[in-house]
Amino acid sequence: MPATLEGQLVVAISSRALFDFEEENRVFEDGDDRAYMQLQLQRVEQPARPGVAFSLVKKLLAFNAERPRVEVVILSRNDPVSGLRVFRSAQHFGLSVQRGVFTRGQPPWRYLRPLAAHLFLSTNEADVRSALQAGVPAARVYPESKRASESHPQEVRIAFDGDAVLFSDEAERVYQAQGLDAFQCHERERAGSPLAPGPFKPLIEALHRLQRQPVAGMRLRTALVTARSAPAHERAVRTLMDWQVEIDEAMFLGGLPKGRFLREFEPDFFFDDQTGHIENAALHVPAGHVAHGVSNS
Repeated sequence: MPATLEGQLVVAISSRALFDFEEENRVFEDGDDRAYMQLQLQRVEQPARPGVAFSLVKKLLAFNAERPRVEVVILSRNDPVSGLRVFRSAQHFGLSVQRGVFTRGQPPWRYLRPLAAHLFLSTNEADVRSALQAGVPAARVYPESKRASESHPQEVRIAFDGDAVLFSDEAERVYQAQGLDAFQCHERERAGSPLAPGPFKPLIEALHRLQRQPVAGMRLRTALVTARSAPAHERAVRTLMDWQVEIDEAMFLGGLPKGRFLREFEPDFFFDDQTGHIENAALHVPAGHVAHGVSNS
């Protein structure tokens, strides 16, 4: 029987999102990829420090204790030589990462399709935008984000913005074009009509399936963190109900800065479509920008 990833949550991740390669990346950005390769080869036995998405990956892989439920694949612009250090670093930290694609500077996002990936995390904005256009949930990781809290070692915590992330940007377009009052009226009148799916609906559905398959010693907790407030909250809740997706926590903040609320939730990762929200969140938690919708046109 050929190998298959069917039925698993598939996360594709760049090497810089998983590990802290910022020092090495400065050499690469100077335009000397051979010097970068040599530096990585010199450090092949030196484990890289954990990166922004390290906690998320480590905890998701813990769901594989009884049988394969999560597959993490390195999808990187690194060269194959530099990939040696990526795999060595993963092995050092006990991460069961066996698959990887290294493209030496070429866009790697096209390999997301044969992987049937549910999520792509990268520090490269062009790759993230291409992945989103191809229909894959993707976010640009902010390398300067605060690392995840260690307070919940047996619980994966993931937080999502609503409009243009879980949901379409329909309501956000009304807000930007006509203002808050028109937005509230628009959502109140359509409270019973589910919002169209946003780019991250496939991920929240895959996470919900994982959540419904309990694993001894591991849990998954999700949160909706949105600038919506009453009465516009109802349509968001009813949309999730229509999808038969359960969210553990919902924060309807009415425009309040999200960062301090996220600091209390302590997610392993937070997704939002607006750079202002991400910059505020990154001061407190690991965060990634979803370059989708009217705010990113």
